[in-house]
Parts: sequence; C-alpha cells; structure tokens
Amino acid sequence: MNKFFISLSLMMGVVVLSSNYLVQFPINYYGLNEILTYGAFSYPVAFLITDLANRSYGKIIARKIVYFGFFLGIIFTLFFSTNFDDLISIRIAVGSGVAFLAAQLLDIQIFDRLRKKQWFVAPLTSSLIGSTIDTFLFFSISFYGTVVPWVTLSLGDLAVKLLVALIMLIPFRMLLKIFKPIKV
Repeated sequence: MNKFFISLSLMMGVVVLSSNYLVQFPINYYGLNEILTYGAFSYPVAFLITDLANRSYGKIIARKIVYFGFFLGIIFTLFFSTNFDDLISIRIAVGSGVAFLAAQLLDIQIFDRLRKKQWFVAPLTSSLIGSTIDTFLFFSISFYGTVVPWVTLSLGDLAVKLLVALIMLIPFRMLLKIFKPIKV
C-alpha cells in the first residue's frame, strides 16, 4: 500500500499544480475566453484519484491521500505557479486550497455512503457534487471583485468538469480490475 499511497499522493499533487497553473489561461478559441480555462480539463483527474483510493482502501486512506496531495499541491503551487507580486495569483493559491479540501473531503464522504450501489453511482455522484462545490468555491475566492468574468468562467469550467467526470468513469471501471474494492 505504501507504493500505491505515494503514487496517488504524487499524482494528486501534480494534478493540483497543473490545474492551478492552467486555470490562469482562458481558452482563446471559438469565443471561449470568457467561459473556459485549461484548468477544467486537468482537475477532474483529482476525483478519479480520490475515488480509486476510496474504493480500494476506504475513506481513511483516501483522506490521507487528499491531505498529502493537498500539501504537495500547495508546495508545488507556491514554488512554481504563484507570483507573490500578483494578488490574483495569491488568491488562486488560497482559493485552490480551500476549494480542493472542501470538495475532495465531501467527495470521500459521498462516495463512502454510496459505495454499495452499482459501481458507477458512487464515483459519478461524488465527482459531480464535488466538482460543483470546488468550482464555485475556487472561482469566487480567486476572482470575486476582479475584472475576471468569474461567473461565466466558473459555469464553463463546471460544464467541462462534469463532462470529464463522465469520461473518467471509463478509466475508473478499467482500474477497478487492478485495484480491488475493499469489503465493507
């Protein structure tokens, strides 16, 4: 389990870092610059990681991976993605941390309560609710009161996150063959 724990925690840190960096860049094609950032595509992988850990080792280990991944992600973000001369960059780091912890810990609780249902119910429901909470917490903390069109960006990002959450069911199902569910 140590190798699994370290691997998932490192992957979580990389997802947080890449998402925090990519959210600063709107997609400048097809008029999407006011409704979508590149971060929407990477962040849903965090829910896949959390849900695999929860399914395989339970909510206690899943929480440890979230905390460890959070710590790594914040450290990575502070060193590689935060410009301390730019208030928005600092707000992105703070917003990311608050939203990540709230959404991931909520995801773990919802997943745990639904784990006995069909294989797709727990990851889909927990990811959809977690993504919604994460998106609105992150965008409001990071961009409220700025010139950034955070409401439209949050709605666009949420739409992509929900689509990616659906797509993440494919690798989740495939990886269930490798990571056996715990007996509860």
